[in-house]
Amino acid sequence: MRLQRSPALAAVLIIITCVCAFYTTAAINIPLEIEQPPTITAQPPSSLIAFPFDESFPMTCEAKGNPRPEFRWTKNGQEFNHSVDPRLMKEENSGTFVIPNNGNLTEYQGTYRCYASNTLGTAVSQEVEFIVSNEPKFPKETLDPVKVDEGQPFILKCDPPTGIPPLQIYWMTINMQHIQQDERVSVGLNGDLYFSHAVEKDSRTDYCCFASFPRIRTIVQKTAMSVHVKPRARDSSESANAILERRPSLLTPPGVQSEKQLVKGDDLELECIPEGIPTPKVEWVKIGLGLPDGAEVENHGKLLIIPRADQKDSGKYMCKAKNPLGEAVHYFTVTVEEPPEWVSEPQSQLSMIGTDVLIKCSARGTPEPSITWRVNGVPLKDSPAANRRIFDDTIIIRNSKASDSAVYQCEASNRHGSLLSNANIMIRNLPPMILTKDGEGYFAVESRGVTLHCNAFSSPPSTITWSKDDSSESVEGSRFKIHDDGSLEISRAEKSDAGQYTCLAKNTEGSSNIDAMLYVKDATRIVVTPEDQQILKGSEALLSCLAEYDESFSHDFELVWEKDDIEISFNDTVNLRYFVEDSVLHIVNVSHGDQGVYRCVARTPVDQDEASALLMVLDVPDAPENLVLSEHRGRSVKLTWIPGDDHNSSITDFIIEYEENKWEMGKWRELLRVSRNQNSAVLRLHGHVEYRFRVYGVNSVGAGPPSKPTEMYRTPPAAPDKNPENIKIEGHLPHEMDINWEPLLPIEHNGPGLEYKVSYRRQDVEEEWTEHTVKRHSFVVKNTPTFVPYEIKVQAKNNQGWGPEPRIVSGYSGEDSFFWICPQEVTSVPSTAPDDVAVEVMNSSVVKVTWTPVHKDKLRGHLGGYRINWWRLRSLVDSKKRHGDKHMLTFPGDRNHATVPGLTPFSEYSLIVMTFNGRGNGPGSHPINFKTPEGVPEKNPVFRVTDVQRHSISLTWTPPSEPNGILTGYLLEYQLINGTEEVGALQTIDINNPKTSKWVLRDLEPLSKYKLYLRSCTTKGCGPVVSEECTTDLETTSTLVPSLDLSESASTPAPSTPKPHKTKPTRSSIGLASVHGGISTQGWFIGLMCAIALLTLIVLIACFVNRNKGGKYSVKEKEDLHPDVESQGMNDDTFCEYSDNDEKPLKGSQHSLSREIKAGDSGDSLVDYGDEDAQFNEDGSFIGEYGPRKEKRVSAEIKAPVQTPA
Repeated sequence: MRLQRSPALAAVLIIITCVCAFYTTAAINIPLEIEQPPTITAQPPSSLIAFPFDESFPMTCEAKGNPRPEFRWTKNGQEFNHSVDPRLMKEENSGTFVIPNNGNLTEYQGTYRCYASNTLGTAVSQEVEFIVSNEPKFPKETLDPVKVDEGQPFILKCDPPTGIPPLQIYWMTINMQHIQQDERVSVGLNGDLYFSHAVEKDSRTDYCCFASFPRIRTIVQKTAMSVHVKPRARDSSESANAILERRPSLLTPPGVQSEKQLVKGDDLELECIPEGIPTPKVEWVKIGLGLPDGAEVENHGKLLIIPRADQKDSGKYMCKAKNPLGEAVHYFTVTVEEPPEWVSEPQSQLSMIGTDVLIKCSARGTPEPSITWRVNGVPLKDSPAANRRIFDDTIIIRNSKASDSAVYQCEASNRHGSLLSNANIMIRNLPPMILTKDGEGYFAVESRGVTLHCNAFSSPPSTITWSKDDSSESVEGSRFKIHDDGSLEISRAEKSDAGQYTCLAKNTEGSSNIDAMLYVKDATRIVVTPEDQQILKGSEALLSCLAEYDESFSHDFELVWEKDDIEISFNDTVNLRYFVEDSVLHIVNVSHGDQGVYRCVARTPVDQDEASALLMVLDVPDAPENLVLSEHRGRSVKLTWIPGDDHNSSITDFIIEYEENKWEMGKWRELLRVSRNQNSAVLRLHGHVEYRFRVYGVNSVGAGPPSKPTEMYRTPPAAPDKNPENIKIEGHLPHEMDINWEPLLPIEHNGPGLEYKVSYRRQDVEEEWTEHTVKRHSFVVKNTPTFVPYEIKVQAKNNQGWGPEPRIVSGYSGEDSFFWICPQEVTSVPSTAPDDVAVEVMNSSVVKVTWTPVHKDKLRGHLGGYRINWWRLRSLVDSKKRHGDKHMLTFPGDRNHATVPGLTPFSEYSLIVMTFNGRGNGPGSHPINFKTPEGVPEKNPVFRVTDVQRHSISLTWTPPSEPNGILTGYLLEYQLINGTEEVGALQTIDINNPKTSKWVLRDLEPLSKYKLYLRSCTTKGCGPVVSEECTTDLETTSTLVPSLDLSESASTPAPSTPKPHKTKPTRSSIGLASVHGGISTQGWFIGLMCAIALLTLIVLIACFVNRNKGGKYSVKEKEDLHPDVESQGMNDDTFCEYSDNDEKPLKGSQHSLSREIKAGDSGDSLVDYGDEDAQFNEDGSFIGEYGPRKEKRVSAEIKAPVQTPA
């Protein structure tokens, strides 16, 4: 019964709605402990298709209620007793039954509905259609051939059988070849094959239509059709096109207008297939608007598709087919309809007795859905009630009674579907029932929130209050909040919040309460967190995690490690490399698989804290892959590769190596290095070689493994690409010139038959090149003038031709031989000494020497450099002359000054300067005498303890062997050094008498250890320190020297004292006795030392005599005896070093002044003394190093390009 709505009725409904809202609980979840009507919990879909490959088909129906529901089914609106059919499988206490696929399903096809009932009502499921799919088949038929004139349109009908959608149509030949579709030929939406006009090639006998049903995995084929196109007769004077041309018309759809309805969400498909000659083109428009976004045109313009159409796609569309002769149009009126959709779905309600109940149900759709009401599965009109009225989409139950409890069904339907909703209406008054368990314990974490539950069910709804510790007062405060479901939320819990809480639920029908215990614990907190790490593969990773937690959880606390959100099991044999020790996770022998995010979880029963770190494993790059050789161009080829994983360290370079199988098979050499952003390179190669290549990457960790080698690549032979390098021109003999060079490497030959063409000519005269071809890498030019410049070039050649034009280098022919017949004869050494020699004293041990260089005309060869010889004449401390050892420094190259280090202070020296060339030294300059200023003294050679008493220590010493000036006295210091912690203050005694050699220290602590220091002093300062250690005695004994005052001189004689009686020595006295009472004071020891010294002197004299026997021979005789040039006088290629051999004694001297320089001076260098022109050898060593080395011959090595001397 439906009534018309009026304004007065609307007002009544509003008032009733407000009242009901106050007393009604909507969308309730009633506990099963309460009696209630059934509620459907599971039901079948709206349709169930019986596919032949499925084993069974469940018809699902489940419900809950109190009492337990009973189930029944209807089929096609009639009762269907599924329990009596033995073929159906049923479940106990369930409405579900299963239809087995036993091959006879047709009898079960139909529309089903399930009903669940108990004493309080009946719930109804939605309808489900059980569809039994029959195997689709084309009818067996004999089809007549289709005959058509050329140029005429025709259609091949498919008429596919019905089946489970979707349906897919294919036109193919009997040999399964697709019929080619284009603007002239196409398949329509109905499956027919349309031809805009026939041509002769359309004639064939095997047109087949295939219908595919994917959901049932079936494809069926129609009987093959035959088409015969009859050619049109033409006169030779007529144009074929003129005869066949025809204005467009539409093969489908018919007429000029049609309607199209579809359901919202489906694809809109509009089709226009024209015919005509020439083949028409199809255009699409939407009247009044453009085509919607997303519209697609397919099938050569004949099909318009709008995916997932909705209401805005409704309207009028037009297709237009055009060719030069005209056009044809068709209009589509599109209506997008919708299945029903809930606007207001009816809700289950629990209401008090005597209240008014409203049940609202409304839906929308196109067409507008119709609403059908049922109560307990029975149409509303068949179950009348006096207090129930229907107002439009709402049912009102006035002054409801318990007997009005029922299940109401609302169903909204249109032609596109239906919706069904059950609403359980319960009319009851119930006292509170608290569903939460009594005595529940809750754990809270300090400063965090916690919720205590109190789920109460009642009618009318209960009022919930919470109290604490048997207090009658409700808990209050901003941190306490009671929610609508009765739960108590406590935010930022405090230790004082712990205790017993009581929840009280109360309504008009009664009350109920439960207790709950709250425990407040300390928060779990990770105080030491793991840190992100980058670690090398194979090393050990350490991840720390230290947590604090409530002590009451000491047995329940656990520290868990996760990797990439998966817990690490330390008992697993797979993870033997993982173990935890002292809150540190150890990962031994880290591999690539260990990389990831590691999370430390500190967990108690009430809370947890976590921290994570990223572990990145660094390793050398993986080997590159997929090496490919391309762009083969003879002696060049392009190599490409795919880089391997860089393992978290960016690749900096790629190294390309090669192996050749002719000269060094199996040995890989670097060919090219390219930057990280390249994965290809063009390789320039030598000729006549078979190559293989490989690539490896380099990152900050190191070089990765090489890739697999490429296939062999052979280069053709070619002329040499380069000429020999490092050409050396040497003149060992006066009239010869030796030319040597580095030969080409075998791989650089570029082909067989390698030779060298040596070309030379004099540089100082006009003459042609003289050429010689050799296979070795040296050549000797005979009969050259002495020491003249030459130009030389060497060019490589093989069977393929000559190498590039060689560069010209310059050199000199051999110098004169070294003869020394008489002083008046000219030798090959420089003929003059440097002039203007001067000495500038820099400090007490360093002087700067300057001179005027020797003119090149006086050099008689290549300038080797300059040598400085110097020797000490005397010490300025005394006037006694004593000729010292001779020293020498060599300075290569052309220069006019040098620095001489290592001189003895406060001394007089003599010095000469000479130049040298490849044959030896020139004459020395006039000797220059100079004096060095005072310096600090050397160490005292003797400093020892002579006597030890309880409170005193007696000392003696000798003056320094080299005072380096006039001694002014001594600085004596001492301090207490008992143990490592007790160190006394340093005591200082200035001794101003330089002749003092003894001293007694008094007022010392008994049985204490002292450190004693002594230094000698001049006006320039005090020298290096010499030290002793000594321990004072425990008891006083007689001394060996008289007790002296601190100012007492050592020249005062020491009175003798009586020898003390013997006592048992302590450990300290025993130690001192070992120092002072040793063998050094025994007469036999002194005699033995003198004998050894005498024998040593005799041996040295014998060696000296034997060494100087060579002085009886002339220089010429020496050369004859030693033809090796390395034994000649001037032959050292290590310049600027101290030399202890002087090949030419100074005039008037019959003895060699050479002797090894003092070890203390051998460490000096010119750089230490600020010589800005100090030189370095080719190996990087300091040229100014000096030592007793023999001189070697100087060879002139000329490297291209070489500048010709002026």
